[in-house]
Amino acid sequence: MRFCLLLLVVCKLMPTFAPSKIHIMKHWNILFVCHGNICRSPMAEFIMKHLVAEAGLSDYINVESAATSTEEIGNAVYPPARRKLAEHGISCQGKRARQLRAADYGRFDMLIGMDDWNIRNMKMICGDPEGKIVRLMDLTDRPGEVSDPWYTGDFEATWNDVLLGCRELLKHIKSM
Repeated sequence: MRFCLLLLVVCKLMPTFAPSKIHIMKHWNILFVCHGNICRSPMAEFIMKHLVAEAGLSDYINVESAATSTEEIGNAVYPPARRKLAEHGISCQGKRARQLRAADYGRFDMLIGMDDWNIRNMKMICGDPEGKIVRLMDLTDRPGEVSDPWYTGDFEATWNDVLLGCRELLKHIKSM
């Protein structure tokens, strides 16, 4: 009864108010994953955080990243990846590599790998009973793997892949 009265008051005060247009966004937890968590997945984490902030959705979308391996645990983002982010005004200050844990599967709505090897290792660590594990580029019109700059040295190609994937992911989330 109180809700109906409140709604009536709101409608009188705001004639353009339409209750059917109210949209309560689900809270999303997203985990980007690559081999070492020093290049691609932290680039994806911080690009996505930047896009989410620009869209005013930081209260609804939590973004993190992790590694499938233990090789780089505790290390900072690889300097060329950090520089590429900085070129675009994005800081990754304080980020340290961490490893994916089986418990992450329950904490995150989507676990997004960069290539087939990542996906295989993610499924070995977590399983995938709910179908939460996907490749980033499969969310785009260019399915496939994100270029690995550790081997190619081409951080620009990785930036372009990750930016495209993150933009499409954000579109997907906003449409839900």
